[in-house]
Amino acid sequence: QVQLVESGGGMVQAGGSLRLSCAASGSMFRVNAMGWYRQAPGKQREFVATINSDDTTMYADSLKGRFTISRENAKNTVYLQMNSLKPEDTGVYYCKVDWRRIDQIGPRTSWGQGTQVTVSS
Repeated sequence: QVQLVESGGGMVQAGGSLRLSCAASGSMFRVNAMGWYRQAPGKQREFVATINSDDTTMYADSLKGRFTISRENAKNTVYLQMNSLKPEDTGVYYCKVDWRRIDQIGPRTSWGQGTQVTVSS
């Protein structure tokens, strides 16, 4: 079992910055990809960014250039640096981690509890 704890959300003015963190904890697991998704009120959850175990990254086209994803493997933690924030970035941001048990092959997925990001105009 892997549990995710998110932090770093809050309220900022347009043009400001925030950094989200997500730490994975548990036993007998190995992390593969880590990523972020977000959901605005009345909208479906959408992809934001992912980072693989070899540090290769992928971003939603509309966010590339403003957001940066990174990871710190020693802490099993993934970060999302958000710059030049816009009101349309407002929503709940969720961490997603793909992992496996060390004695099994099958992949598993865990989701964080979500953290609110509010950007005012």
